[in-house]
Amino acid sequence: MKAMLLAAGRGERMRPLTDACPKPLLMVAGKPLIGWHLERLALAGIRDVVINLSWLGEMIAAALGDGGRYGLRIQYSREPWPALETGGGLLQALPLLGEDPFLLVNGDVFTDIDFAALQIAAGDLAQLVLVPNPDHNQKGDFWLGERGRIQAEGGERLTYSGVALLRPGLFAGAQPGRFPLLPWLLRARDAGRLGGQQHAGLWVDIGTPQRLAQLDAQLQRVRG
Repeated sequence: MKAMLLAAGRGERMRPLTDACPKPLLMVAGKPLIGWHLERLALAGIRDVVINLSWLGEMIAAALGDGGRYGLRIQYSREPWPALETGGGLLQALPLLGEDPFLLVNGDVFTDIDFAALQIAAGDLAQLVLVPNPDHNQKGDFWLGERGRIQAEGGERLTYSGVALLRPGLFAGAQPGRFPLLPWLLRARDAGRLGGQQHAGLWVDIGTPQRLAQLDAQLQRVRG
């Protein structure tokens, strides 16, 4: 299985930290944020990774190179600025990802989700990993039913973690350009082809300098 790491965004809420440094290269407990993801991908047995680039993207490419130091093969999908949003960025990267399901990881979360254990049901277009709603997203994003199906309503309302398995067919009919991922997930949901599961372990949306500092302090304590 290949993996796609989303790393093209500006990180507006992280300013001024991201004015001169792309968000994925911000340091957390002595490592760049994206480095933690790459290590976990390698531990999960994934060898081929695609990273989309836009804002200060060449700094990311220069820092990571071909991925050899992580035991990975990294390819880059370069986007214009403004970036193509998640949907447009994924569509552009599909030729690098191939025809099989692939793992999607948002570059600005930190988590201990077991990437190797994720599975997508036959016939589904996506399998989303959901987490309990954090303080900054108390209304959640998706309804998860008892049988692991994402529903229009009913079940438990949870937050999308930024981690998912996707089939390229999710974007059937999409045209190149700038567009979000959500409408395509909702289309799959309405067709009964969207699965989900809850992760109860570590997950942090690193959306502000304060959350970055809190995570850094937490990991430093664990390592200490």
